[in-house]
Amino acid sequence: MIKAALSALFLALGFSLQAHAQGTCQHRGDLDAQYCDNNKDMVADTPSDPAKLKNPNTIVFTYTPVEDPAVYEKIFRPFTDHLAQCTKKRVIFFQVQSNAAEIEAMRSGRLHVGGFSTGPTAFAVNIAGAVPFAVKGYEKEFQGYNLIVVVKKDSPYQKLADLKGKKFAHTSPSSNSGHMAPMALFPKEGLNPGKDYNILFSGKHDQSVLGVRSGDYDGAAVASDVFYRMATRGQIKEDDFRVIYKSAKFPTSSFAYAHDLEPKFRDQMLKCFYDYRFTEEMKKAFDGADRFFPVSYQKDWAIVRQVAEAGGEKFNSAAYERESAREAEARKRAAEAKGK
Repeated sequence: MIKAALSALFLALGFSLQAHAQGTCQHRGDLDAQYCDNNKDMVADTPSDPAKLKNPNTIVFTYTPVEDPAVYEKIFRPFTDHLAQCTKKRVIFFQVQSNAAEIEAMRSGRLHVGGFSTGPTAFAVNIAGAVPFAVKGYEKEFQGYNLIVVVKKDSPYQKLADLKGKKFAHTSPSSNSGHMAPMALFPKEGLNPGKDYNILFSGKHDQSVLGVRSGDYDGAAVASDVFYRMATRGQIKEDDFRVIYKSAKFPTSSFAYAHDLEPKFRDQMLKCFYDYRFTEEMKKAFDGADRFFPVSYQKDWAIVRQVAEAGGEKFNSAAYERESAREAEARKRAAEAKGK
């Protein structure tokens, strides 16, 4: 009798606590269940429980794996040295090989701050509790890029519709310029991905460009900033290609912090970002950008969300799991092709 009464009491208490916990989150939007967005700014709120806040002794930082991660570890070294001195903490650059790996690193608490590609930023926000705060930029505006379609200069292709039935490369399923934007924008230009051509995932923007040069692909959808950086570094000759399509401007990769950072430490770290001015090497690598320009996910990523919605894409857990599997398969196929 007593045991039954205690069981009923504990069960009732459990339901009460669960209801209370659920009641503290009045709005979640597209965020995963472990996050809350009571102020409706579309990013995860800072936890109200002090026990859930993080003030790490070592700051783990990374940058989107658009190209070789080792290249960016070197480029960012002057900044990571500055960040260490500014915060009085150790800073390490964590090399990631895929968008999914970067998102998972933040979701699991192993990554505190980093640069996310434009499309994966939305997944990072909803799945990993990332809070975008900056984009590479200039004194008065942030840096953007365009979706471009490149073909070999000596090819006969002059417009998108000419690529019907041809070998056409996208980068990875979660990429904005490399997949989601083409899915939404190309049909208006007379080319329907998946219907007018089979989508071939290369894995990365640079691999798409190199694939066009080698003849593996007849055309490729890539981010303009990556294409022109490759030309600047001498990886390709811009004159070997022709751009047959150019979209409106998108924000380039975001810099985002984990939502559960202790506010005082977080604000100090953000000031270190905003006050920093890029070295000459960084400016050269990032098309003249010289600073971290403040942005808002709610406002500045609206065009990215609109493109995704127009293409029937969602940035939720189910979509993330599907895209992660497809991205892994794309990387596998690219590696196999490279090994041949």
